[in-house]
Amino acid sequence: MDYFNKLPGFRRSPAGLEWQILRRLHLITLLGTLLPLLFLAAIYLLAGMEPRDFKLLAIFVISLIILHWTLVMVLGIACSIISLMKGPAYVADAYHRPDVDDPDEPVSPFDVRSR
Repeated sequence: MDYFNKLPGFRRSPAGLEWQILRRLHLITLLGTLLPLLFLAAIYLLAGMEPRDFKLLAIFVISLIILHWTLVMVLGIACSIISLMKGPAYVADAYHRPDVDDPDEPVSPFDVRSR
C-alpha cells in the first residue's frame, strides 16, 4: 500500500530565500556569538573597568548571545517550515462516511433529519 500519493499535476514552487538563509545559518550563528565575545574581550583587555561594571557588561553580553541563538533557532524553524510547505502536495485517501446513504447528495448542516 502506498501511503504517500502525490497530487498529479502539482508543480513545486522554486526554492527561494529560505534555502539561502538555511545555508548561511551556521555562519550567522558563529558570527553572532563571536562578535559580542570579541567586544567583551577587547573591553576587558583595553579598558580599565571596575570589576562590578565589567560583571554587568558580561551579563549583558551573555544575555545578548542567548537572545541571538534563540532568534537563529526560530529563523531556522521558519525556513524549514517554508521549505516543507513548498514541497510536493499529497492526496489523502477517501474516507467513506457510514452515516450518509448517497455520497453524491449534498448534506446541509441545518438538516435535522441527518442527525
